[in-house]
Amino acid sequence: MNTISRGWMAAMAATTLLLAGCATQPEPLQGEYSAVTPRQAVEVDQTGANVRWGGRVIQVEPKENRTCFEMLSTQLNGSARPYWATDDTGGRFIACRAGFYDPAIFQEGREVTFTGRISGYENRQIGGYDYRFPTLEADVIYLWPIREQVDVINNYPAPWPWWGWW
Repeated sequence: MNTISRGWMAAMAATTLLLAGCATQPEPLQGEYSAVTPRQAVEVDQTGANVRWGGRVIQVEPKENRTCFEMLSTQLNGSARPYWATDDTGGRFIACRAGFYDPAIFQEGREVTFTGRISGYENRQIGGYDYRFPTLEADVIYLWPIREQVDVINNYPAPWPWWGWW
């Protein structure tokens, strides 16, 4: 292999590593997970599957030795952050983990990503509707920073000096 080929290969490897670094997940969320959604997990029993699910907090329930989160699931982007492209969700799920997680921090609407194993199912009511929730024994709870809303206002100058001057 000549020097030019080696230099070219080194440049390609460096570019690949650089680009891969742009779309990586936070370290606690990295790994291989089943692609099943909460909705799919209800249709076909997936107990024991290792998953990474995320969405918005609906409700937080601190219990004696653990905290459970009722979540509205959605797709995850390349960084494993919940991605709200449409109103079509992946269903709902309940994620529980040992310890106390403050409902004042994990407020309704906050974005959270979980990793863990599907441990079973729980029936609850949403209004008057019976709903079957897959339950997740969470290994990781990743609370995302609040997204700031930015309104972009473009103030273009008038194309002719006399427009808007009267």
